[in-house]
Amino acid sequence: MTTTTAVPLVTEQVASKYKDAKPTGEYDAIVVGGGHNGLICAAYMAKAGKKVLLLERRHVLGGAAVTEEVFPGFKFSVCSYVVSLFRPHIIRDLELPKFGYQVLPLDCSFLPLPNGDSLARWGDGERTRREIARFSKKDSEVYPEFGKAMMQMARFAKPLIDSPAPAPESLNPLELLDILQVGERFKNLGKDNQTRLVKMMTMSAADFLDEWFESDTLKGPMSVSGIIGTFQGVRSPGTAYVLLHHYMGEIDGAFRSWGFAKGGTGAISMACAGAAKHLGVEIRTEAAVAKILMKGNSARGVVMANGDEIRAKIVVSGVDPRLTFMGLVGEEHLDGEFATQIKRYKFRGSSGKVNLALDRFPNFTCRPGDGNHLRGDIAIVPSMDYVEKAFDEAKYGDFSRRPYINIVIPSLTDPSVAPPGKHVMSCFVQYAPYNIKEGPSHWPQRREAFGETVIDTIEEYVPNIRQTILHKQVLSPWDLEKDFGLTEGNIFHGELSLEQLAFQRPTAKWSRYRTPVDNLYLCGSGAHPGGGIMGAPGELASKEILKSGAI
Repeated sequence: MTTTTAVPLVTEQVASKYKDAKPTGEYDAIVVGGGHNGLICAAYMAKAGKKVLLLERRHVLGGAAVTEEVFPGFKFSVCSYVVSLFRPHIIRDLELPKFGYQVLPLDCSFLPLPNGDSLARWGDGERTRREIARFSKKDSEVYPEFGKAMMQMARFAKPLIDSPAPAPESLNPLELLDILQVGERFKNLGKDNQTRLVKMMTMSAADFLDEWFESDTLKGPMSVSGIIGTFQGVRSPGTAYVLLHHYMGEIDGAFRSWGFAKGGTGAISMACAGAAKHLGVEIRTEAAVAKILMKGNSARGVVMANGDEIRAKIVVSGVDPRLTFMGLVGEEHLDGEFATQIKRYKFRGSSGKVNLALDRFPNFTCRPGDGNHLRGDIAIVPSMDYVEKAFDEAKYGDFSRRPYINIVIPSLTDPSVAPPGKHVMSCFVQYAPYNIKEGPSHWPQRREAFGETVIDTIEEYVPNIRQTILHKQVLSPWDLEKDFGLTEGNIFHGELSLEQLAFQRPTAKWSRYRTPVDNLYLCGSGAHPGGGIMGAPGELASKEILKSGAI
């Protein structure tokens, strides 16, 4: 078995064709970071006729939404691995299907259980009802009603992620009107959903689900949507909202839908890059920015790692707020109060990734053989107590000995990502705290043990898994920080906790993509409305920039 933490091979997804591009004169805008949000922001500005340069430190575009051939013939969605929240109007505006954007829907959420039983939730409601009824007849009857209520609340929240954050302190009549419209939509929810929505702002995912269901077998896999990207347990207050956040997904008009990008998640980023280049964006890879070029309190361009200066009217950062302000700008250029707020902004990365190249099909003992139940996501989460116990270990600075694992086998749906007869298995793992008790810098010494713990856990459900593994790639939060520029390994550029959402993301007063530094804007997941393969921060930032008249 081969183990790696690096990504040694360049694939067709790699934007090496952008490596030798040279800057030409002064630009209207420079975008720092070639993640999907940066690419989308650049594309919208170029579509408006602006001269835009995008700079990416790595050899490949996409940030955490990237496909890489880690081992010969095996292409992994190395970090982000499924798509749901990507905004449909962005797909239309940038004509992304012309550039390779294609999402294959997932039809099943599968839960194998330690006792040899299992639960599959399908796109077919009646089929799902029959599955749930084996564990609780009451829950099978309530489940459709729960889905309807969540979709109604998701539809209420959807305009909030498709618009700039509300500005409650503003006296601008138009912004006050926006707030009144939110109030009108809330009024139209009806009393039951109004009550539920208010509860979700403060309740834990566990408590919220307890109000609906009795079967822990059902509640376990449902609860984990409340803790993705947070250093919290399913019984932590506020996690019910994060659960709602993940209900806002949409594919081809179907709410609560998830899918694989054909070719891996990097195909989404490369479609965005194709659209951006078509619209006139100049893109450079292997182009590390050392700092933002400052004159007084104004950004005037960037200084490259090799010392070259490139000037622009504005700079747009697609990297996270701490890297932007403490790294690229420098604390000496910041107001003391703002610097303190950025230092307090919480990252607390809590997840890792294990990618496996398999010699053959992985056989789950609870439902042997191939089947559509394995063509969706597979959750190792037998109960809510299982998740909470996993969090208990993380609270005290250790990775979970029996972690929550979300598994997908994209090669079953998209054979292009693996050699014939072989498979790739992607394992998202929580909890793996960045701040382990030995200190984050000790992760390289603990990485192998973490990977083995994940395989040990899978082995309880797939007894022959070790015999099928050809290669493995283990990524701790430390690796996510060092290799992908995700501070503390946080996949969302900062926790999706209530105090870091909407008009407080990343700080109060600076939630609308502008910053205290003149001519510097944010367009990454650390800005409203947050993380996931969504594209909204990039699109909304571009519109704020164009509206401002800065370019």
